[in-house]
Amino acid sequence: MEIKRADRVASLPPYPFAELARLKQQALADGVHLLDFGIGDPDQPTPAPIIDALCAAARDPETHRYDESTYGPPEFLSAVASWFQSRFGVRLDTDGQIKLTIGAKEALAHLVWAYVDPGDLVLVPDPRYAVYSVSTKFAGGSIYEMPLLESNGFLVDYDAIPGDVADRAKMLFINYPHNPTGACADLAFFRRTIEFAKEHSVIVCHDAAYSEVYFEGRKAPSILQVDGAMDCAIEIHSLSKTYNMTGWRLGFAVGCSELVGGLTKLKSNVDSNAFPAVARAGAAALSGPQDSVDRMRALIQQRRDWLVDGLRSLGWPVRKPDGTFYIWAPVARGYTSADFAALLLRDAGMLVTPGSAYGSHGEGYIRLSLTIQADDVQRYIAEAVERVGRLGLRWD
Repeated sequence: MEIKRADRVASLPPYPFAELARLKQQALADGVHLLDFGIGDPDQPTPAPIIDALCAAARDPETHRYDESTYGPPEFLSAVASWFQSRFGVRLDTDGQIKLTIGAKEALAHLVWAYVDPGDLVLVPDPRYAVYSVSTKFAGGSIYEMPLLESNGFLVDYDAIPGDVADRAKMLFINYPHNPTGACADLAFFRRTIEFAKEHSVIVCHDAAYSEVYFEGRKAPSILQVDGAMDCAIEIHSLSKTYNMTGWRLGFAVGCSELVGGLTKLKSNVDSNAFPAVARAGAAALSGPQDSVDRMRALIQQRRDWLVDGLRSLGWPVRKPDGTFYIWAPVARGYTSADFAALLLRDAGMLVTPGSAYGSHGEGYIRLSLTIQADDVQRYIAEAVERVGRLGLRWD
């Protein structure tokens, strides 16, 4: 019997992180002393108070049933509203402007399914997190790639988008702090985004999964701080990176009530919300002390400085990211992104992600993650720099 996959699945390229996992396992099987700078999965444990809250909630039989709430458990929605007001100065209505999600990834995908029809055009950044474009293709839409260039601080240049393209577009994705470049946006950029969206009647989705991973105290803003954003924008947040909760799968969508409502209607037909005990733990994370988040930022910033300073000492022109867990570094002279990543794996035992995995404008770069699992991270980074140095590469 021949079993044929749906065209929407058969046409998909390999998910880049699945390929990274395969390469990692192969290298380990071959006995390579591997230095892993691949996937951005926090290496620190979830803070103990959050775990304690989960354990207490899991013992309550009320959490063993379906969550029948529309937008999420009231205590979670209230915690989000309080946290958002404190962090960004933005008031949110718990009845319609907040939706609990099972992490950010599914929220991004389901938002597309809720609003994009076959033939619709979606504006996506390039380089980008793959979910924006893959979900658009699932929905039968098409994408227009907005180049993010180092010369422009990796910000979208709205003036470079042709007028006919802008007028056809149904949805726009942005993501700051940005994966993979580490760039951050300011409120002036978000004001320009809302101005563009209203001029061309475009839905804005801001993926803010890394909103709390910023450095030197320069807090990343929310697009919802901009006047008029509540008319056309939705922002997706995740507890994964902020509280070291990637495996817990918990996040939230906030913003325009129509957009939150459309996402909610779609999700009510495909999932039954997160495990209520996890939602209670999430509420505890958002409403409890935030000292663990401060420690996380300081830890990543220190690693950033160790790695960037070390690579610069080799003549590698690496910029320090303003946020996220990632270093976005140009490849050495004469290499493509894939070739350079392969060279580092083969000759230096270093696993990195080729920039081309994030889109055509990622070509010429690699991404190095700072979520490093090692007893002595400083020594681990120093060894990586030493291995690269032995390769005798040039970037001039």
